[in-house]
Amino acid sequence: MKNNLKVLRAERDWSQADLADKLNVSRQTINAIETGKYDPSLPLAFQIAKLFGKKIEEIFFPEYD
Repeated sequence: MKNNLKVLRAERDWSQADLADKLNVSRQTINAIETGKYDPSLPLAFQIAKLFGKKIEEIFFPEYD
């Protein structure tokens, strides 16, 4: 799944570690989500959306071939 998490994070001048701390996950988890190597659980996706004041579908979107 693609996402624009890195852009949203950069707009707030947050490091991956900053975002990880806010979400109570590891920096490695944030990196894996941003690079598309890991899709967050639904509860984590909701938590991310709430933190950024967005809908889930504004942050995460399917990757079509």
